[in-house]
Amino acid sequence: MDTATAVVGGIANGCTEAGCALIGGETAEMPDMYGPGEYDLAGFAVGGVEKAELRDGSGVHEGDLLIGIDSSGPHSNGYSLIRRVLERSGSPLDMDLDGRPLGDALMTPTRLYVKPILSLLGGEHGAAIHGMSHITGGGLSENIIRVVPDGLGIDIDAGSWTLPPVFDWLQREGSVAREEMWRTFNCGIGFVLIVEPTAVSALAAALNALELGNRVIGSVIKATRERVRIG
Repeated sequence: MDTATAVVGGIANGCTEAGCALIGGETAEMPDMYGPGEYDLAGFAVGGVEKAELRDGSGVHEGDLLIGIDSSGPHSNGYSLIRRVLERSGSPLDMDLDGRPLGDALMTPTRLYVKPILSLLGGEHGAAIHGMSHITGGGLSENIIRVVPDGLGIDIDAGSWTLPPVFDWLQREGSVAREEMWRTFNCGIGFVLIVEPTAVSALAAALNALELGNRVIGSVIKATRERVRIG
């Protein structure tokens, strides 16, 4: 019961943070399927947007810049690999990782961007945001390109930000290849805006005011044989 209460409480907090309504749900007890202490959780969200307000990537142009917004940690992706790395490393969860326990770094709640991004879209420079990408499964190498039109690609400068300690630990302890890191994890960038170059400074200032760390991490380029370049 304590676990169920904590789970539902977490969902309710997430809905509040994202401006969503929790309108239903059910609990099915299947003792032959799940042993003591085991449970499964599934859910979905439905959203709506006015057609005129859609940012489907069709407005993305060569020369647009990518603003990367900080993640809070691994978010909700790559945990099969994280568990394998943790088991392989033998590191205790209370091991110090840059001033905090490893377990806390691995299990930091996912940062939700809904309200901050909506405030940017409704602001003075909202029209300068041509595309957006939430960096979930597929990481930086697969998510951003989904909103970039054919004929264009992206060039990401991996040196434009420092890999946060938790991702550095995962790469080092798991001997994870660089390309696999980009494909599996957000590597410290949880959300990306594709924007007009002239609006970068204003949008960065707005993000700073929202206490969201950010930086330009790349640009939109003409497509080459590989549409995504991370170097």
